[in-house]
Amino acid sequence: MQQRPTLTEIQINRDLLRPVLDTPMWFYGLMAFLSIFAASAMGAFAWAINHGTGVYGLNRPVMWGFLLVNFVFWVGISHAGVMLSAILRLANAEWRRPATRAAEVLTVFALGTAAMHPLFHLGRPWRLYWSMPPGYDFGRGIWPDIRSPFVWDPTAISTYLTSTALFVGLLLIPDLAVLRDHSSGMRQRMYSAMSLGWRGNTRQWKLQIIAGFLLSALILPVFVSVHSIVSWDFAVQIAVEGWNATIFAPYFVIGAVHSGVAGVISILALLRWMFKWENYIRDDHFDALARLMIAVAVAWFYFFIIEFMMGFYPNEEPELSLRTLQLTQWPFNAAFIIFALTSFFIPVPLWLFRKVRRNVALMFWTCVLVNIGMWLERFLIIIPSLMRKQVLTFNWGSYNPSPIELILVGGSFAMVFLGVLTFVKFFPIIPLADAKEGEIMATEIRVGKVMVPAAYREE
Repeated sequence: MQQRPTLTEIQINRDLLRPVLDTPMWFYGLMAFLSIFAASAMGAFAWAINHGTGVYGLNRPVMWGFLLVNFVFWVGISHAGVMLSAILRLANAEWRRPATRAAEVLTVFALGTAAMHPLFHLGRPWRLYWSMPPGYDFGRGIWPDIRSPFVWDPTAISTYLTSTALFVGLLLIPDLAVLRDHSSGMRQRMYSAMSLGWRGNTRQWKLQIIAGFLLSALILPVFVSVHSIVSWDFAVQIAVEGWNATIFAPYFVIGAVHSGVAGVISILALLRWMFKWENYIRDDHFDALARLMIAVAVAWFYFFIIEFMMGFYPNEEPELSLRTLQLTQWPFNAAFIIFALTSFFIPVPLWLFRKVRRNVALMFWTCVLVNIGMWLERFLIIIPSLMRKQVLTFNWGSYNPSPIELILVGGSFAMVFLGVLTFVKFFPIIPLADAKEGEIMATEIRVGKVMVPAAYREE
């Protein structure tokens, strides 16, 4: 670990509250720029409602396109919050501190954006309640089929979103109290109400720590179940080649962690560059996250090899035809090569070098490459399989995304980044309490019931 500067509480408060209390003008310009793309996506959605889903590039037999690819991608990104916050909190990993809230906030906005994509995809979005409990169709007297994963999806995603938002709100209370004490007027009244009378006494800290650990443990089953259920959207479709695989649940979950942690690293690199937080998001944090990424990437690649090679193992003509399409026909062969290179073969060998792991720019771009590759992975799972869905070859089809779909996909990225920036404007994205505790733990550690120096130095 590198030599870290000594920071006082006053310095920590001043630096980490600067985006909230003294927001630079370029910040508003960036939010306005992202708002244009988000508004364009809403306009494209309104156009699709007015003109029908014929404005999408969907056609028989490919009835799931870029919107469903993007849905799976953003659900995957949302897994970063639990991986970096809940699991590492339970493991008491010291290097988690600057990344936890960024991961949780990214989870909230990525999951909220993912939940919008089924609305984009539906021809009649006002009928969405059919897929939610009880979902009774009063017009035709039909109950939803609870055996369908399309009924499980809304329940799992809403549970995950609610629990993550509660997790963020609970751990944000001490920082809200600091904001209350550093603001005035209407802003002070707002933060005072949100801080719930926090005074920082021993009893309050004890209850908050216990509640944080309990939520961390309780949210883990939801973390596993959400992307498992998303994978079952495909795995239960026995008529589609390449989908009916029992390995899809763990394969999707580890892939979600792979893309989610890469997304958090990218956000941390941007935050460090925008707000000059080199003293808080240090090179050793990127080093530790890169080591975690190596382990996750190798596990994901193991599941990918198993899932892909099982298509060749039974030597059945439909499965072989699907693999031939993915590997030899344009544009899927190019997408497959880019996917393999960007998601594993370029970033992972680079991460083996310490200089790369501690280079913020290289970590940012390699993690961007990972998410490009993981988006293409979802594309290669969904589109080619649907193109070969029918048994008879004259029913095979193709897919060309429409400009409306491209605008919605691009707008979804703007929505997520705009949501994160909005949070940064009103709340500290790096936990103040964790930063201050980290300063104490840098010089002292607890052994049993005694605090002792973290390191002895010979004079």
